[in-house]
Amino acid sequence: MTKMNVTGPRGRVAIVAGLRTPFVKSGTAFKDLTALQLAEACVTELVARNDLDPEVVDQVVYGQVVPSTEAPNIAREVVLGTGLPRRIEAYSVSRACATGTQALVSAAHAVLSGDADVVICGGADSLSRPPITVSDGMAEALMEANAARDAMGKAKAFLGLHAKDFLPKTPALREVSTGLTMGESAENMAKENRIARAAQDAFALRSHRKATAAWEEGVYADEVMRFAVPPYQEVVVKDGLVRGDTSLEKLSALKPVFDPKYGSVTAGNSSPLTDGAAALVVMSEARAKELGYEALAFVRAWAFAAVDPAWQLLMGPGFAAPRALERAGMRLADVDLVDMHEAFAAQMLSNLQAFASAAWARQHLARDEAIGEVPDEKLNLYGGSISLGHPFAATGGRQALTMARALARRGGGTALITQCAAGGLGAALILER
Repeated sequence: MTKMNVTGPRGRVAIVAGLRTPFVKSGTAFKDLTALQLAEACVTELVARNDLDPEVVDQVVYGQVVPSTEAPNIAREVVLGTGLPRRIEAYSVSRACATGTQALVSAAHAVLSGDADVVICGGADSLSRPPITVSDGMAEALMEANAARDAMGKAKAFLGLHAKDFLPKTPALREVSTGLTMGESAENMAKENRIARAAQDAFALRSHRKATAAWEEGVYADEVMRFAVPPYQEVVVKDGLVRGDTSLEKLSALKPVFDPKYGSVTAGNSSPLTDGAAALVVMSEARAKELGYEALAFVRAWAFAAVDPAWQLLMGPGFAAPRALERAGMRLADVDLVDMHEAFAAQMLSNLQAFASAAWARQHLARDEAIGEVPDEKLNLYGGSISLGHPFAATGGRQALTMARALARRGGGTALITQCAAGGLGAALILER
């Protein structure tokens, strides 16, 4: 695999700023807000606090995993709803839990090709406001009624319906190809890879402790905006899912969710359903200098991968990470920071186990050597999705922002970011400063 060229006509791709809303449990503080409203608030605040002249923005790339029937192109609606110039072209992306990374990579492509100099990218999701649809029978009746010319014809359209046809259809986070939920797939991975319940709970506790310390140390102070919830009687100032008071005793007392009798995956060692938004400002290196912005970090390489969802659904990082490292001309040992999306502790530990296994590398990557072990002192230093939450499309932006700022604080270095995603997808991104 050849080394990736990440220098375009105007230099490298720079992340110059970013912001996210607090991440909160679905059905709580943001329960009455749509993903679009969360996105609009985040982008508006991002532009304002970084003194970004809206006239210099060339493009908006934004994502949403849980679709909206009212605003399917969330990126364009962000432009129209935030006061950005209406000439700015925009398009939406979706790569399940790797949507935030896809938005950033799409922005990088635009900069490297010369199509854009300044791009706002990111993602938002509201699991409080999923699309509720009607049954197939009700849909047919509604279409027939809509086509009828009189009241009698409209009424007749509903005569053949059964009681079950009147029940709404709620979305299920289930693989179409396998029929399994993501949690059931994580449970299967825990069994296949022999990931013990105790190890999963210990990892979940680590996540909460790291996130608690990060908030206490001010790591997130400039990354997370204060969010005034309409009608502006409540202001959310920090993530609502971090549990600084949790313990192994509390986590071990929770019952398995997906296999009550033999399982090990619980609500405590899984990422929760979450509402939130994130956004980044990406510029060409030359444009950043012209406008007086210092790069937090530069995009060095990326890669995407896919596995059979019927195998190990969430093992995508084990395939995407080595590709990204090869494209960057690096080894895992060369990386200073590693930030991996914590969909489930079982998924995290399965991927880390694969990273460190020469046998796994030979079988699945046609390599003689393992990718390498990730030292604890490099891994998810500020918590992860188990503790911070996981608004699907916002997670990649959250990770990129935190890692870019961490590299800026350190004065240099590299960071590897990964996500597993529905459909057996995986993503990896390498930032440098």
